[in-house]
Amino acid sequence: MRLYCQPKIDMKTGRISGAEALVRWAHPRLGVITPVHFIKLAEQSGIITRVTNWMLNATMGYLRGWQESGHTGKLALNLSAHDIRSPAMAQRIEDQLDAWGVRPELIQFELTESALIEDPDAALAALSRIKACGADVFIDDYGTGYSSLSYLQRFPIDGIKIDQSFISPMLDDPDSAVIVRSTIELGHALGSQVVAEGVENVRVWQQLTEHGCDQAQGYLISMPMPIEELARWQSRGERVVEPGIAAADAHSRCFDPPHLA
Repeated sequence: MRLYCQPKIDMKTGRISGAEALVRWAHPRLGVITPVHFIKLAEQSGIITRVTNWMLNATMGYLRGWQESGHTGKLALNLSAHDIRSPAMAQRIEDQLDAWGVRPELIQFELTESALIEDPDAALAALSRIKACGADVFIDDYGTGYSSLSYLQRFPIDGIKIDQSFISPMLDDPDSAVIVRSTIELGHALGSQVVAEGVENVRVWQQLTEHGCDQAQGYLISMPMPIEELARWQSRGERVVEPGIAAADAHSRCFDPPHLA
């Protein structure tokens, strides 16, 4: 396993606000494999907990260095429905925070709406413990699952991430634009942060800015990168990357949108 990440940008300041931790499988024959090709298999075979435990440990190790360097951004870690149903997961998170000496406000946990609906009582218990230790909780891929205002009201949620299936077409699809704008307004009305996923061009960025979106994540900002490269990427002025280019060229073909310049 290899720890990757994708930066998130504060849309008001144009500065990095954190990153999402991502996993890659470094296969000896097939090369680097993305989660879309193995996470569902890991869930079906029951080894997803081992993957999550590896991610949690690796993330904590990185955050310890981040904390010692004085960085104040947050690193987000995905939890599966299986993780949320496990009574041991919340305790494992608390133990890891204690063992690594990491401040809980540096870590976020993201989970999908489907993870909440499969076992709402177990999810509520787990999220309440996670929140009690001081970490943030975000709903990932909001709008693609079982979107319900009752979830936002019932569960201790700090923010929502609007799925890229609404972000990408919002310039040409009036319905998507309305959903995005309404979701941002709803999130703010409930006191939640709103993150836009899949931001790939400047026009989308500008429209999200007009709607008051809080954070953005996507190829416009950066392709996913090995987490060791994040500090170097940030030191290069937190520039954004042209969408649609190869990851190998990501740092050599950058440009500064007017908003971020």
